[in-house]
Amino acid sequence: MGSRLRVFLTREQDKTLFNLRTADVPQKVKDRAEVIRLSANGWYVEKIAV
Repeated sequence: MGSRLRVFLTREQDKTLFNLRTADVPQKVKDRAEVIRLSANGWYVEKIAV
């Protein structure tokens, strides 16, 4: 198994991604922003995918 990917966000980056939830952007963008935030909060890819 390869190494795990871990994302670290600044407070400003996290806030920007959080605000995308209500922005007028495609659902795909909203989903990707949420995945990045979950990863930054310590979730593993396997857990996010469920």
